Amino acid sequence: MKPVKAVSGTAVPLDRSDVDTDQIIPSDWLKKVERTGFGQGLFAEWRDDRDFVLNKPEHAGASILVAGANFGTGSSREHAVWALTDYGFEAVISPRFGDIFANNCTKAGLIPVKVDPEVGRALLEAVKADPGLEITIDVERLTVSAPAAGIEGSFPLDPHTQHRLLEGLDDIGLTMVHEEEIQAHEVSRPAWMPAVVPA
Repeated sequence: MKPVKAVSGTAVPLDRSDVDTDQIIPSDWLKKVERTGFGQGLFAEWRDDRDFVLNKPEHAGASILVAGANFGTGSSREHAVWALTDYGFEAVISPRFGDIFANNCTKAGLIPVKVDPEVGRALLEAVKADPGLEITIDVERLTVSAPAAGIEGSFPLDPHTQHRLLEGLDDIGLTMVHEEEIQAHEVSRPAWMPAVVPA
């Protein structure tokens, strides 16, 4: 996972609330075992509608998704996060997230930006009015802003999660921070104890 200090870019306004993980990535796409390629299935059923926001050329290349309240509810499938990141999103802004979805986001480097409802609505309307509007999410300062639209807000992240994002530490990375201690422990283990030997 790469470190995430800040994300700046244009956004896609998904003006829908209660979007669940089955809508983010339909179950037909859950047959793969690797993490790549899920971007093609992102909102697959909705993308059949040519007027769906993701199909609009003015939002091509956007790195931020601005959604309505209650985004990422439903099942705990990690594939929903993988689909968003594989598509190119680096952050999702919403007034409320499903707890498991938000937790999965932080483990994959996708920033769940939980904002006040007023800020969320203002961002949605501003991006609808100006698809080229640049939004900046600062993970160090825990702020979100769209200066050209006069919008600024904050979002919460617990210190541990903020540290993980800033340092680019997924679960394996958190373990490898202690590599020296792990190696010292392995050297001190009695030879008769079971050990994992590299192939």
